[in-house]
Amino acid sequence: MIDREARLARLQALGESVLQDLKQETFPVVEIPDRGTGNIVFDENSNQYILGTSRVERTAGNYRHIRSFTQLMWVASYAKSLIENSRTSSLRDLYYSSEAFGVEFSDQAESDRVIADLESLVRLSREEMGIYPEENSSVYGEVTMRYSVPGYEGREVDLTISPDGLPIGPALMSSDPVESNAEIILAVESGGMFSRLIETRSWERFNALLVHLGGQAPRSTRRLLRRIHDSLGLPVYIFTDGDPWGMHIAKVITSGSANSAHISDLTVHDAEWIGVTADDIEDYQLPTEPMTDYDLKRLDELANDVRYRDKPSQSQIRRFKELKLKAEQQAFSRHGMDYVVETYLPDKLE
Repeated sequence: MIDREARLARLQALGESVLQDLKQETFPVVEIPDRGTGNIVFDENSNQYILGTSRVERTAGNYRHIRSFTQLMWVASYAKSLIENSRTSSLRDLYYSSEAFGVEFSDQAESDRVIADLESLVRLSREEMGIYPEENSSVYGEVTMRYSVPGYEGREVDLTISPDGLPIGPALMSSDPVESNAEIILAVESGGMFSRLIETRSWERFNALLVHLGGQAPRSTRRLLRRIHDSLGLPVYIFTDGDPWGMHIAKVITSGSANSAHISDLTVHDAEWIGVTADDIEDYQLPTEPMTDYDLKRLDELANDVRYRDKPSQSQIRRFKELKLKAEQQAFSRHGMDYVVETYLPDKLE
């Protein structure tokens, strides 16, 4: 994350450019990187989606642009205020705060899109501007982090401090790892599996930092994974449900998403998806459910997704199509409450 003054400078430069146009009695114009699917390309070098060179113009001189232009300027002003006052805001807070300023959004989805436009325009992530989603992800393990947020600079926290894990919020996401007894990062999809791994002290058995992804991992969680992976050199293993959605949770961590093509440092390219694979369903005789038409359609989409070009991914997609079955992480409980800890994960990790 760049320093506070540099973040403020980028937002201020945007405001000054608009003000300069007004002083010259011309309609302000901004050029925003086009985030449409036609301008999102897969970069082989970085192994993730990035934005192309296309730009879209937004001008106060076009009646149809006035609403979105005003929204964009207000969000920029709101973000600048957050940074200046060392405050943070949830996406939901920002949406409701707009009402006090007479700025109208039809719904939160619209305000979220404007925030993404601002990210692209000033080359700052929303997290760097103090704007976060609600936390639904946690971390637990023998790693010590040092806070850098105002008022807590230099304070350290042991990530085993709470048996429920620590929520991955703004302060933790921006903190620095300073000490670790962990040797791997084990990222799991469900909260139930995360709790089971804590209760059984699996973090000790596997020398693992446990991360609860909460389904599709929020950007703050992906950023923390990347931060700890880079700083401590810990390999990342991803354990999800055995279905196309679980596969994609892992793929977004390794290769990014189209929605975040304008943001860097969110991927761990060498992270490994360890299961539940299609082969696991048969090898471990797991309880299953039949795939729905929606699941099968999703497999077809993944088969044609550039991120799934590699042979292992294509092989798993084919196997799932053949089986037409899916299984949850918790399905291992059929063999005993701690089977996943005693048998499955050692098979995968050791």
